[in-house]
Amino acid sequence: MIKNLINAPELPKINMVRGWVRTHRQSKSVSFFDLNDGTSIKGLQVVIAPETKGYQEVAAKITTGASVIVLGEMKDSPAKGQRYEFHASEVRLIGESDAENYPLQKKGHTLEFLREHLHLRPRSNTFGAIARIRSRAAFAVHQYFQDRDFYYLTSPIISTSDCEGAGAMFRVTTFDLDKVPLTSDKKVDYSKDFFGEEASLTVSGQLEGEAYATAISKIYTFGPTFRAENSNTTRHLAEFWMIEPEMAFYELKDNQELAQDFVLYLIKDVLKNCDEELRFLQEREWTSNDHIEVLQKVSESKFETVDYTEAIKILEKSKTSFEFPVSWGIDLQSEHERFLTDEHFKGPVTVINYPKEIKAFYMRLNEDEKTVRAMDVLVPRLGEIIGGSQREERFDVLLQKMKAQDLDPNKYSWYLDLRRFGTVPHSGFGLGFERFLMYVTGMQNIRDVIPFPRYPGSAK
Repeated sequence: MIKNLINAPELPKINMVRGWVRTHRQSKSVSFFDLNDGTSIKGLQVVIAPETKGYQEVAAKITTGASVIVLGEMKDSPAKGQRYEFHASEVRLIGESDAENYPLQKKGHTLEFLREHLHLRPRSNTFGAIARIRSRAAFAVHQYFQDRDFYYLTSPIISTSDCEGAGAMFRVTTFDLDKVPLTSDKKVDYSKDFFGEEASLTVSGQLEGEAYATAISKIYTFGPTFRAENSNTTRHLAEFWMIEPEMAFYELKDNQELAQDFVLYLIKDVLKNCDEELRFLQEREWTSNDHIEVLQKVSESKFETVDYTEAIKILEKSKTSFEFPVSWGIDLQSEHERFLTDEHFKGPVTVINYPKEIKAFYMRLNEDEKTVRAMDVLVPRLGEIIGGSQREERFDVLLQKMKAQDLDPNKYSWYLDLRRFGTVPHSGFGLGFERFLMYVTGMQNIRDVIPFPRYPGSAK
């Protein structure tokens, strides 16, 4: 890999390099390639003499984007800004590039332009960097949980349960939409569909995760989830990835400590292993000029904890003019969360014990019967990065809450069984992977941290 070659502590002893040409400069006495294989921001300089085997035959065809294999040897470089360069003894053109029509010329491109070329944008330095950060962060997720005796669960993508109770789900069907079978009362007859009942793409793996956590103690899911919300904001996708651990015998405090430790671990890992990529994104001005400094500070911070009721009092006493009015019972907006992290606590904070009316049916009811054991983990400049709760483990209370939210207990009979047979206190949380990547890369649009974004009107 070119990354390893240009960063090698000693002169590498290799006789072949390959990749895509970023630039090709020719002269009578010597020519140069800037060769990159996508493993680093910087490319490897290849030095070619006019008499190099195979070069004259293909020189005119080696344009930006062309792929080549070059034989030769690495040598110390006299040029500034690079330790080594590769001196060619033979050049082989593998794939030509239509230079006139190749979209990614060696110049700056807007993010909007690159979104129009999703299949080619990973060849740009910006999206190559994001891809490497994403890959490293995904590895760190698995490493964190595996090192702590969690079991990886692949929860189903097709589900018959609406975890969030919001109804914004993509239906899965094999019906001919021009000939949908109906019942006698003119409703869709899902008994004749492929699964024999109404099915959708999942919005969460949590409920299935609880089934396994209450059997093998600690699990985590990491997979795609789907929301059919007609939203075109910079923070919403129709398809995105979620990390959702579930732990038996964990109460809210245990859940809170794990979530905080987890997010700090991920930030530290990316800072350690993706320094080149983060610095490039900052220098390219896709992020603020103190982005890495802020990440470093957060990674070394201790989380404050504040009760939702106290957080509302803090917001009400502030002199800030919020767009969304503050009162007990509201769902905190991003501006409220950022005030708490950036202005009041000046660091990360976890808000706990939210009003039951604004949280999901599965969250454990507190003794005051007004609030539930929910938590939102907030970080500076973003706000919420993790949401979670202690789950309601009491059968009677859960059943009552489901009925209060007009959920059919028959559809959740298996979920209620988890409370019938050996129930235990248990907890979990969810981290939207793309939300985390936005935070750690500093990118402002969630469509730029996932390889092929899906959103209303677009599934290219």
